[in-house]
Amino acid sequence: PFFPPAGPRPLPPPPLVNKGSVWLGLTGWLAALLDNGFAHRPVLKAGVHRQILFVTVGWFAGYFLVKHTEYVHAKLDRELLDYVRRHPEDFKEPGW
Repeated sequence: PFFPPAGPRPLPPPPLVNKGSVWLGLTGWLAALLDNGFAHRPVLKAGVHRQILFVTVGWFAGYFLVKHTEYVHAKLDRELLDYVRRHPEDFKEPGW
């Protein structure tokens, strides 16, 4: 039988609806609305395809930024815990 290699488990992917994707999706939509306003076009009616494109790009950019941030934090946590495990003398419990 096949056994997976020992080591850290891979991180699960973040959910598609997370804080970063929602915020950057809204930011993309507002950017499209501002572009319509600056170009003297009807703000909500003009360039609906551009609005959808900006929301989609912002949504996926936010998703991948959250994914990268979680990876960096997990890597730092793993390195810190490995250091604590290798150097227990630096992290003794305060005794009487």
